[in-house]
Amino acid sequence: MPLAIGIDIGTSGARAVAMRADFSIAARSAVSLEKFGNNARDPATWRSAVGAALTELLSGIDRAAVRSIAVDGTSGTLLPVNAAGRPLAEPLMYNDKVVDDAILAAIASKAPAASAAHGPTSGLAKALWFQRLPGVASVLHQADWIAGNFSGRFDISDENNALKTGYDVKARCWPDWIAATGMRMEVLPRVVRPGDVVGTITKAAAGLFGLAHDVIVVAGTTDGCASFLATGATAAGDGVTALGSSLTIKILSDRPISAPQFGIYSHRLGDDYLAGGASNSGGKVLAQHFPLARIIELSALIDPATETGLDYYPLPAAGERFPIADPALPPRLTPRPTDDPDYLKAMFEGIAAIESLGYRRLAELGAPRLTSVRSVGGGAANPVWSAIRQRKLGVDFLPALSDEAAAGTARLALMGASAAGLL
Repeated sequence: MPLAIGIDIGTSGARAVAMRADFSIAARSAVSLEKFGNNARDPATWRSAVGAALTELLSGIDRAAVRSIAVDGTSGTLLPVNAAGRPLAEPLMYNDKVVDDAILAAIASKAPAASAAHGPTSGLAKALWFQRLPGVASVLHQADWIAGNFSGRFDISDENNALKTGYDVKARCWPDWIAATGMRMEVLPRVVRPGDVVGTITKAAAGLFGLAHDVIVVAGTTDGCASFLATGATAAGDGVTALGSSLTIKILSDRPISAPQFGIYSHRLGDDYLAGGASNSGGKVLAQHFPLARIIELSALIDPATETGLDYYPLPAAGERFPIADPALPPRLTPRPTDDPDYLKAMFEGIAAIESLGYRRLAELGAPRLTSVRSVGGGAANPVWSAIRQRKLGVDFLPALSDEAAAGTARLALMGASAAGLL
């Protein structure tokens, strides 16, 4: 059976998934960046980790069955390269800030208010900074560069990674205002849709990994979009909630949603859009009060079908970004019940209420009505919390096929292989 490979390069390591045409996973692998040095920003470290993860993956499958490869990376991580794809400086990571006032002022004066290119961590700010270096041929996103090591193309990006660099996902082009900021447009990569075929694997890469010379390289995406795709959500109104240290929600929409004041922008996924927001609430606030083992123990004593009547807004500290935009919003965790199970239950209810308000806020901004939810992250494994959430949201809870970003990217690799007639 033909296989497609998805590769996820993150802040801590590289992961790879081999997926069959029916979306089942044939094999997976993971390698830590630390194995190759202490500098997680070094592109050579990324390349080594990806190579090791891919080698491990291929050792457990039939290499001759591989038809396509796609890569996802951290959104907003950029690096400058020369015409041969050699990095010319240390990358600026997704959370690094450009501190050049002239660059930030140029973006602020030219970019539309709804653009994701605003702010010191934006891809455009980093591209403007890097274009000053001598010999720069392209400024690439992390996934672009890793994919280039397979395709030999160091001039292509995808619509999802390009969003924070100012790409207009609705018009599907680099808008004219970008040049007005002083950006040299020839340095920006050509943008294609996630899942589009970029090219064929180079002879060097095919030989290094023992792959066929006709394996295609497919345009990837960001890690966040890949994680959404991995769940199997495909229809407008499908929502995905990530219950990690923070609470993040995303919904598939038939129209773009933009609310910069809430940190909401829309990625393009085919003819649909992926919109969402992130609250400061979530698992971090629970961990401030109970260790994980105690949360599991107390959850067994909670009846999820009843209400405590307490109106909590659990936050780890003052300040909220979504669904309420208030940097001074205080946590609301009183009055405290005498019994620990009731206290934890009230926090579960409070976070579930924030989740519900978040999806309603997206609907108020133009997103479709929520029709289903798939849950990922550590909190998704708690059945009591899930029952409370489902009662608050009032929609079907569907199983997530996977929460691995690499699996979502493998789906894009399958899409490209199918379009190329290789499946």
